[in-house]
Amino acid sequence: METKAKTRPIRLRALVVTAMLSAVGCVLMMLDFPLPMLIPSFVKMDVSELPALLAAFSMGPVSGIVVCLMKNILAAIFHGSTLGIGEVCNFLMGAVFTGVAGLIYKHSKTRKMAVIAALVGAVAMAVASVPINFFFSYPVYATMFGGMEAIIAAYQAINPNVEGLLSCLIIFNMPFTLAKGLIDALLCFLIYKPLSPILHGRH
Repeated sequence: METKAKTRPIRLRALVVTAMLSAVGCVLMMLDFPLPMLIPSFVKMDVSELPALLAAFSMGPVSGIVVCLMKNILAAIFHGSTLGIGEVCNFLMGAVFTGVAGLIYKHSKTRKMAVIAALVGAVAMAVASVPINFFFSYPVYATMFGGMEAIIAAYQAINPNVEGLLSCLIIFNMPFTLAKGLIDALLCFLIYKPLSPILHGRH
């Protein structure tokens, strides 16, 4: 009975922290911005995976994935401008990032392993962005918003040498997504220690 009594506050804290990080992730997702000189303006930069990465490192990979899911559900409700397509795509890539990073870190919780975990997670997300966009999000976007030719033309306006969707995704989206993951990882390392008492319930 005593063990159950001790476990209950821990679970409650985890739920509260997960909800808080999900809300922050939703806000960060709404603060996205284009970088039209680097990639078409419909692909936007944000750091909304940061709270999910914090959750993955502090509470485990499942918590990181849950934060990714919840912040996208909230974003779809309050800010949905892509009819849920962008949110599904964002969730899938964020789940790869935080799931991989959290799983690696879970087995060896050292600073060095945290860096390795974040780097591997960012690379995994960048690689995963290609099939996710190629097979799911871009075909749906093309059907709804003017055809694949219009999408490829937006990439060719930046680099006329790209041909075909796969080429666009490898040349533009994959390094862009990698950079996004690395920025999230850097910010995570900068703020993790100050936030650690809150994340771990030691405040």
